Amino acid sequence: MYTYLLLNIGTLLFPLALSFDKKVAFFRSWFALFPAILMMAVFFLIWDEAFTQMGIWGFNPEYLTGIYLFSLPLGEWLFFFTVPYACLFIYACVGAYFPQDPLKSVAPYVFKGLAVTLFILGILFIDRWYTGVTFILLSLWIVYHVWIQKVEWLGQFLLAYLIVQIPFGLVNGVLTSLPVVWYNDLENLGFRLVSIPVEDTMYNMLMLMMTVSYFEWLLKRRKSAFKSKLTSSQSYV
Repeated sequence: MYTYLLLNIGTLLFPLALSFDKKVAFFRSWFALFPAILMMAVFFLIWDEAFTQMGIWGFNPEYLTGIYLFSLPLGEWLFFFTVPYACLFIYACVGAYFPQDPLKSVAPYVFKGLAVTLFILGILFIDRWYTGVTFILLSLWIVYHVWIQKVEWLGQFLLAYLIVQIPFGLVNGVLTSLPVVWYNDLENLGFRLVSIPVEDTMYNMLMLMMTVSYFEWLLKRRKSAFKSKLTSSQSYV
């Protein structure tokens, strides 16, 4: 009955406890993290509500608390806060433990190839809502950050994303195998990684990339404000 709730608690438990580790000191980034998660969650919850209403996916009441807001159960609302927190924690750990950014040189090529591939597949399967919407949105998000913004964090993000697939696969595997969450296979490719629709991997990438982009933007704003304040203070000396 509380399966989805317990999965959310388990997802958050260890990253939250380790947020005070001295090397990562993730708690120092909470000022940027929580607004970033909130901005992402607003978009995804609206999307989630629409797809639930359309019958593209749904939830098995056997594994839920019975608490709903609109069409979405409590566990689904929590999912968009606990999972991004855990993913961003891994992203921060990658930055702390791999400061040399080993994938920095290859990441732009990986994402450029992925953007083109996803856009083509999204157009080809535009009649399948989950596939078309997810692939095209992620493709456009990548294009904006790789070609237009040319962000510096792609290597760190790619490594974090690859690591994230292990815990995300375990959690999502439970959600889709019981299933806590069911999918209408007429609206996706019908190709599954065990029980997980392949679209979920790209959905997760979009969710994580969106959160990281907001997170990095807020960090940059804080640094810029601090430098401006420091420069102003020195000018009066």
